Amino acid sequence: MWDAVYDVSDYVYGEQPNDFLRNNVNALPRGKVLCLADGEGRNSVFLAKLGFEVTAVDLSEVAIKKAKTLAQEHNVEIHFIHADLSEFDLGCNHWDAIVSIFCHLPPGLRRPVHAKVVKALKTNGVFLAESYTPKQLEFKTGGPSSADMMYSEKIISTELSELNFLLLEEKERFIQEGSKHNGDSHVVQVIARKESD
Repeated sequence: MWDAVYDVSDYVYGEQPNDFLRNNVNALPRGKVLCLADGEGRNSVFLAKLGFEVTAVDLSEVAIKKAKTLAQEHNVEIHFIHADLSEFDLGCNHWDAIVSIFCHLPPGLRRPVHAKVVKALKTNGVFLAESYTPKQLEFKTGGPSSADMMYSEKIISTELSELNFLLLEEKERFIQEGSKHNGDSHVVQVIARKESD
């Protein structure tokens, strides 16, 4: 499915980083950052240009090929991994930051991935995420077609309860990211820190 989505000439989510990530990048500790479901590379390239040591994982080989092209155009090095998050090992106490931008997963996968995120962050590591909420279905401006794939403050606070939330907020905002995310939207935004093992 995702290969077909990305198999077009343009960057379907644009070449610029997600606004929430760009506006809050200073919340991320310098060092190793993992970008989950990074797609065509807009966010990993942005972070690499700022000097982060970036690893990006995605399910789509087509997206990774486009991401590599974007990285070359910006003269940055990124470690790209083609993997399904159901099988990908995030490691233990390994990442200074983990970034998840519109990485929508079914509940049966989302919960174990969130558990892996907590385990994989170093002490004082930061998780930064933006996702659509079920209310996004009313806007029809991007994201999954099923509420089961959406996130909320309650889901995040429950499944990432071991982290200290610096920001956890549902809000309406205008998003313009390529052809796939375009218009008024409803999102949940997260910045959370791992205080200890």
